[in-house]
Amino acid sequence: MAAAQERGYDVLNLDQILDSHFIGQLEQKLEKTSFKRVDADTVSRLIEHEGSTESVLSEDDQTRLTDLFKTAIANEAMHVKVAALSPQDAPVVITQNEFMRRMKDMQRTGGGGGMQMFGSFPDSFDVTVNANHALAAKVLAGDEDLARQAFDLALLAQGMLEGEALTAFVKRSTERL
Repeated sequence: MAAAQERGYDVLNLDQILDSHFIGQLEQKLEKTSFKRVDADTVSRLIEHEGSTESVLSEDDQTRLTDLFKTAIANEAMHVKVAALSPQDAPVVITQNEFMRRMKDMQRTGGGGGMQMFGSFPDSFDVTVNANHALAAKVLAGDEDLARQAFDLALLAQGMLEGEALTAFVKRSTERL
């Protein structure tokens, strides 16, 4: 949320049970207005802009970086991709598809009519690795443990790091210091 605010976006904190229904109603009534979850994509991609950031990595390096992160993460629910973001953006960002999340939220509240099927889908997340962040070059240079560390930091930022994984992260962090 802070990253979106730093870019000058207006951010609403809608974290109550009926908020997904409320936003759906607003989007129907305000035809020229749309809402996006700040955690649905990287901040650079929330709003479409003309022009794009070029990657400093070659195609081969991007493929290798993707493979290194897939190996470090080892979780089928996490889909790794490398993207050319601003060097100031986070090195790794975890997001969840906005449409699927809205449908699951609506299903949990008992709304949405025939949306009960969405509640049974397993959670799926996108792990976006910033090709233009200095961390990408460090991982490619041989510091492969840094990939897991960066991924765990992204999990921590989303409130998704807990239990044994959190304990292991703290231990690794202490050892790296």
